[in-house]
Amino acid sequence: MSASGRASYKKNGLNSPRAWLVCLVISLFFFYEFLQLNIFNSIAQDIQSTFGLSSTKVGYLASMYFYGNFLMVIPAGMLLDRYSTRTIALTAMLLSTLATIVFSVTHSFELAAICRFLSGTGAGFCFLSCIRLASRWFTANRLAFVTGVIVTMAMLGGLVAQTPMTILAEMIGWRHAMLSNGILGLIIVALIFLIVRDCPAVEDGHIQQEHQQLQRYGVLHSLAHVVKNKNNWLGGFYTMLMNLPIFILGALWGMIYLERVHGITHAQASYVASMLFVGVIFGSPAFGWFSDKIQSRRMPMFIGAIASLVVILPVLYVPHLSVTILLILFFLLGFLTSSQVISYPAIAELNPIELTASAISIISIVIMASGIIVQPLTGWLIGLHWDHAMVNGQPVYLTSDFMWAMLIMPVCFVLSFFTALGIKETGCRSEYQHLSD
Repeated sequence: MSASGRASYKKNGLNSPRAWLVCLVISLFFFYEFLQLNIFNSIAQDIQSTFGLSSTKVGYLASMYFYGNFLMVIPAGMLLDRYSTRTIALTAMLLSTLATIVFSVTHSFELAAICRFLSGTGAGFCFLSCIRLASRWFTANRLAFVTGVIVTMAMLGGLVAQTPMTILAEMIGWRHAMLSNGILGLIIVALIFLIVRDCPAVEDGHIQQEHQQLQRYGVLHSLAHVVKNKNNWLGGFYTMLMNLPIFILGALWGMIYLERVHGITHAQASYVASMLFVGVIFGSPAFGWFSDKIQSRRMPMFIGAIASLVVILPVLYVPHLSVTILLILFFLLGFLTSSQVISYPAIAELNPIELTASAISIISIVIMASGIIVQPLTGWLIGLHWDHAMVNGQPVYLTSDFMWAMLIMPVCFVLSFFTALGIKETGCRSEYQHLSD
């Protein structure tokens, strides 16, 4: 290669500043969808009052996001492996943004549910798009750290969905806050259009070969390949189990739980819930770096599972903790559960490079299936013990109402440890590069 060619590769090729720019911009898609996923934690009570809903119906409305995501995640993986990641991401992001805007103005519960579903449909492509591009712009020994950074961007979206969205909704109302949310989505669509490309120019020929190989291999054959790999399912279950605090405490019930059980104010609860995402923001790149550094995928997963169990117990079983203690515990919980990010590079290394998005989609479908189940389930368990007391049109929940719903988390941390035992250790190296290997 000529000197000018090497300079061009360094500037625009693998592991380059251009690679970081592309991955950071596409991760704004993940940022935006995580904002949509978690926004109900800030506006759930407003939604409940506006539409006159029970806790169970609020859970169902929130979970419509997961139904859309669940249905699209496998098709998303197959499409992203075969066609332009940039084009697919733009289309999905635009769909989700328009659904958010319509949600902000509708007075129909049914249309709100449809919009929530469509937003989730678009979200089915977000993380897979990020990982697909990361695997093309970075080498395998950098993938865990890059994945951690991508997840950090998502957690920033979750963080924005907490205190900032709570303050915004209080200032201008939840409808205008959601409309502002939709405008933000349009700005991100423009950035993706302007900056993101499918791969470095020097890799374009390889990508075309991958697409041709997949065309010969066939859709059903490719799908069977990833479905039959037990490591894909174990990685999915580990990630799902470690992610439950985000779905339960971060996305829906955390603020209400903190107000009722620990007796703190609504504003204080929003600060505490935000620390869950701050913890993940720091923990995701930290676990990714640690995994790459020690050349192990399973050891950080074990550490995260055990330590998360230790942290969740006082949150659930020591009542009326101070705000300071709660801030620390929620930060630690977010930091430690971010060991889930290790599943993604591990699965990428245990599958052919052509099927990266399809393999990762197994993780996504397991996570989204858990959201479909867990959010309505927790709402049902809370309502099961509720005495139907109301104050100013709002249900009043007692500590005992939350007991069985919150027990889900420590049980899942125990299960996550044993799930990690079954995942094959890769030593941070790809098992094989192509379908033909």
